[in-house]
Amino acid sequence: MAVTVETLEKLERRITLTLPADTINNEVQSRLKRLARTVKADGFRPGKVPMSVVTQRYGYSVHYEVMNDKVGQAFEQATNEAKLRVAGQPRITEKENAPEGQVAFDATFEVYPEVKLGDISTAEVERISAEVTDAAIDKTLDILRKQRRTFAQRAQGDAAGEGDRVTIDFEGKIDGVPFDGGKAEGFQFIIGEGQMLEQFEKAVRGMKAGESKTFPLQFPEDYQGKDVAGKEADFLVTLSKIEAQNLPEVNEALAKSLGIPDGTVESLRADIKKNLEREVKFRVLARNKAAVMDAVAKTAELDLPTALVANETARMIESARADLKKRGIKDADKAPIPEEIFKPQAERRVRLGLVVAELVRANNLQAKPEQLQAHIEEMAQSYEKPAEVVRWYLSDRERMAEVEGVVIENNVTEFVLGKAKVTDKAVPFDELMAG
Repeated sequence: MAVTVETLEKLERRITLTLPADTINNEVQSRLKRLARTVKADGFRPGKVPMSVVTQRYGYSVHYEVMNDKVGQAFEQATNEAKLRVAGQPRITEKENAPEGQVAFDATFEVYPEVKLGDISTAEVERISAEVTDAAIDKTLDILRKQRRTFAQRAQGDAAGEGDRVTIDFEGKIDGVPFDGGKAEGFQFIIGEGQMLEQFEKAVRGMKAGESKTFPLQFPEDYQGKDVAGKEADFLVTLSKIEAQNLPEVNEALAKSLGIPDGTVESLRADIKKNLEREVKFRVLARNKAAVMDAVAKTAELDLPTALVANETARMIESARADLKKRGIKDADKAPIPEEIFKPQAERRVRLGLVVAELVRANNLQAKPEQLQAHIEEMAQSYEKPAEVVRWYLSDRERMAEVEGVVIENNVTEFVLGKAKVTDKAVPFDELMAG
């Protein structure tokens, strides 16, 4: 096999592959003969179908398979001999005017770039930290109490107020015309929890059971319902029921209902703090990791393989379609999604992937077995049966590969933070959790 390698521009290369035609033809005939042993055709017993019939029916497809296999093998051999790291799939085109008795192909492809890492000591990174305060524990306790609250109907004549659950019928019109989603019966919401627009809640607050009220409501310009965004509607609301909420007290009964063995409030707060600290740790790490990746990417020089960007873009589009399908969108798999939407993000991901890979290689930042084990065990602590979660991860290669990727990123983050110009910043708990 004769091999010629050409450097085109930047990362693009071209290899000319030449194969003996006899090699192709002999393999085609060999496969057709094997196929003839089992092929079925009307009027013939299995294994007795004439080769002329087998060739007529299957010759083209077998020839296509053989060409793909042989050219693929030749391409792999040629790139291995030339020590080329191929990025993406090659474009194979058959050449005309091949030497007699030969078939020739051009394989055009890209190679992985040389990644020139900058001086990490010049990179500037903001490293955040956050603490779990008593206020954060109190807030979480309030959420847990609300999840277990009960409601009791208020006395006739009581007015609806903050925290009450109201049941209403309503209808909205714009310029006297009803609109989609503007009408409901027996609708419930809790006043003060942001389930309805502020103007709507303000109008219902103070109403009594059996009362009706008409009021104008201005929809925000950025309202999710595009048909009514920025428009003013007139609503008629009739309130049928008001229920006061009762929150459970923070006591032994609540603690035991939340799975605290000794039932003490102190143990409950300690358990909440432990869970919050775990969540804070992961969020802080994620934020710091993102800051490190941005800083590292800015210091590196490299050309991006268009094939890898195209592959990542296609993967993101498929992921978006799958998300649409989960939401019940009809024909989501055929939804037209322009590549331009995802291309910048795809380029960033490819760039980061190449830079991180080079950092890992140059500084021996690969994930160690004990790191993988420790990371899995830490994640498992947030589940009811940690040992089963650990086994679940260890039993699957794909899941372990995901864990390895996370640990490697953690190693890179720690390495860069140890060398870069780092500015520390304390972030309030609420801000961290909202981000």
